[in-house]
Amino acid sequence: MNAPFRYPSFFDLREFARSTRAPLSAPDGVVRRHVELPPGPVAVGALHVPPGEHQESIDGDEFVIVGEGEGEGEGEGEGEGEGEVSLRVDGMESKLAPGESAVIRAGSEVRWAARNAATLVFMRYRAQSDQGPGVVPIDYVAELTPSGAPLAELLTTPTPACRNFTDYRSADGEFVCGTWDSTPYTRRAMRYRHYELMYLLDGEVSFEDEVGARATFWRGDIFLIRQGAECSWDSQVYVRKVYAIWRPA
Repeated sequence: MNAPFRYPSFFDLREFARSTRAPLSAPDGVVRRHVELPPGPVAVGALHVPPGEHQESIDGDEFVIVGEGEGEGEGEGEGEGEGEVSLRVDGMESKLAPGESAVIRAGSEVRWAARNAATLVFMRYRAQSDQGPGVVPIDYVAELTPSGAPLAELLTTPTPACRNFTDYRSADGEFVCGTWDSTPYTRRAMRYRHYELMYLLDGEVSFEDEVGARATFWRGDIFLIRQGAECSWDSQVYVRKVYAIWRPA
């Protein structure tokens, strides 16, 4: 009998997006590739937007972050707008350059537009929403305020100073997106009740799970910590990140 599949505790989403790009011969329209996750209300993966305009319905609150261009667009204008994508929702247009992110609210009809092919990473939470269609940008320079620190019994270093700013919270409070920073700290493994997508704006952090799997992520990396993972945290330097978290009530 084959051993049961084990979902990874942490997952490099930038590398996943690079490895799943749609072929140039793919039909017109956005292409989504999904990370394999246990059944539930959360979907995570890569979104590939070909050149031109494409329409899509969003059936849940969705965090998106632009990864990079796909090296297309030869000839006149080559390199201009590389990786940039715009999205029009309810008559309002938002533009996202590589590294920028936003939340698309549930029920939005999105018209994607890209001069050159673009790749995004997404995390979608499927739930009823009464907030209506729209796009909420994530503000990387928002003023952060003090937030809770890791549990003292898990820390192996002095208590860090942590700060946070919440850009978006779903109507039921389970899906939250924003920015966070912290002074260095190390803690023992804890069980994640939630999924968390992180994009490191500064610093680096290392994880180790209950079976000894290890990973280190650096500035510019986009990655996912899986719900149910038992992971430690080790940051030897200041860390600042964008996050999208789904935590069941």
